[in-house]
Formats: sequence, C-alpha cells, structure tokens
Amino acid sequence: MEQCIDREELSAVLMGEMLLFGLLGKALYSQPDRAWLQSLIDEDVFSEIPFGSDQADIANGQKLLTRWCERNRSGLSEQVFLDIQADNARLFIGTGRVPAPVWESVYFSESRMVFQEETLQVRKWYRRFNLEPEKLNSEPDDHIGLEMAFVSHLAKLGLQELEQGGNGLEELLAAQREFMSSHLLRWAPTWCAQVAQHAKTDLYRGLAWLTIGALRATADWLEIEVPAVLVK
Repeated sequence: MEQCIDREELSAVLMGEMLLFGLLGKALYSQPDRAWLQSLIDEDVFSEIPFGSDQADIANGQKLLTRWCERNRSGLSEQVFLDIQADNARLFIGTGRVPAPVWESVYFSESRMVFQEETLQVRKWYRRFNLEPEKLNSEPDDHIGLEMAFVSHLAKLGLQELEQGGNGLEELLAAQREFMSSHLLRWAPTWCAQVAQHAKTDLYRGLAWLTIGALRATADWLEIEVPAVLVK
C-alpha cells in the first residue's frame, strides 16, 4: 500500500500515472488529429511507458504502438490516416450497435442509453474537484477519455500535495480508489476487450491494451480488485 512506498517512489508513481492517464485520456476522447498523431511518432512517445511498465498488458500495447510508429516514421500517409478515422468511427461512433461504446452508462442500461445515473454520478465527481466538461449537457460526462483524464487530474493533485507537504494526499488517493472502483474498473475493462477484439488498426488495438494495463497497474498499487470483464 502507499504507506509502504517512500516519498521518491510515490512521486514517481503519481507522475507516471498523471502522464499516462493524461495521454490516454486525450487519445481516446479526441477525434483523430493527424498533426498530433504525427507528433507522437516523431517524439517516440511510446518508446518508454512512464507507469506500469511491468504490466504484461502495457507491454502488449507498447509493442503494437511502437510497431505502428515505426511503420509511419516517415509520416502518416493519407490512406493510413483515413484508416484511423474509419476505425474510430466504426468502433465508437457508427450508427446502430457499435462494437465499443465510449459512454459508461451504455454498459449498465439494457437499452444502451446515455445520460443515465452513471453520467450524473461522474459529473458530481468532476465538480467535487472543480472540473466541468467543455461539452456539458450536450455530451455525456462519462466518456472513457474524460474518465481517464480525471484520474490523471487526481494524480496531479496528489503529486502537488506530496511536493508541497500538504495534508490532502490521503484524501486524494482515497478519491482515486473510490472513483476507480465505482466507475472505471466496472466497465472500462469490457471496453478495452471490445476494442482489442474489433479494432482494425494497431493504433487502437495498442491503445486498448495500454488502457487496460494502466487500469490494472493503478488497481495494483491502490489494492483494488479488478472485476471480471463484463463482455468478451
């Protein structure tokens, strides 16, 4: 548990968690952006993973993403970018029953509805820490990317408390633990499994493996049980 981790190690864990969850939050929430994706390739972002590097799932994701980067080192071609856009739309946006809905509520609604109780619960979490989605009321708050970004935010606040010697660190770690248990870990493993199964690009397959690895790494160090995947 965190009491057994010294200050330097805890700082490294929180920094790595902040960086990885922040990167995944942006990658999963935003529509594909060619310039940003190219920057990930140019900067070798996936050559070293800052958190959970001993996780097999993270290693799988890193392998896929590194391979994808190497293939596109000279620049994302028009066709490769079109393939990424098509994969994103088919997995997450397409009409009808998409393979991997990005909203938490869908996974707990028989009719696969959004803006349900889970959305309101997540909104309360964001507001508790002075956050509000840009698309409030026009888009559900329980998007996989927003929830990942929120964990990054909690890690950032925890890091600040640690560095400043504040008294709020335990409360922030408890908030991470509770949010992960009551939200992300209840549905995101299923989402990751669906993306890994149905994605046609190494980019999204790799992101799915990296995401489940990040969730498992956080669950490990915060001693949270990871539920069984809801849907294979």
